[in-house]
Amino acid sequence: MRRIPIIPTLLVLFAVGIMVRLGFWQLDRLEQKEMLLARYQRAQSSDATMAWPRSAAEVPQHLFHQSRINCLRVVSRSTFSGRNLQDIAGITHRVNCDVGNGATVDVVLGWSSAVIKPDWAGGEVSGWIAPGPRLVADPPLAGLQPNAAPDPSAIPNNHLSYAVQWFLFAGVALVIYGLALRQRWRERMTRTGSSNTRA
Repeated sequence: MRRIPIIPTLLVLFAVGIMVRLGFWQLDRLEQKEMLLARYQRAQSSDATMAWPRSAAEVPQHLFHQSRINCLRVVSRSTFSGRNLQDIAGITHRVNCDVGNGATVDVVLGWSSAVIKPDWAGGEVSGWIAPGPRLVADPPLAGLQPNAAPDPSAIPNNHLSYAVQWFLFAGVALVIYGLALRQRWRERMTRTGSSNTRA
């Protein structure tokens, strides 16, 4: 008689259930991410200007909208590799601005083909709210060239592949456990057959 071990089977089924649940959770996240990206695309095509987000919780609702700040003073400066509107690689110039009340905002001033020190000490800045969050100046400041505009399509949306992976993991776990059970039954039948032969 082929008996199935209760505890190992329950453990495997519990693990498989978790994997399947994670797969469906990723499918839910896929739908949410697609809705979010569609909203970002609409935000980028809108002429509406939104206030700079006051907290991290507000950032997702404000991304890819136009905004405006008043940089009271430049706290720090930094440079990063970046691309301009023509998709040419170069240097992105960024400053951290004091905007009052103890808050600071990262501002992308613009792009250059070489490392320079832009002559900019603060003032009114308008532009696009990009992930980070940071404000990508539009128009660029300090005589710099325009940076590439923040692109919602650059945000990864891998939830479908993650869901497929979890479902595959669940299937593989069941197959492996099934093979292990079959091997166990064969060994038991071999031992039983040997015992009967000796008897």
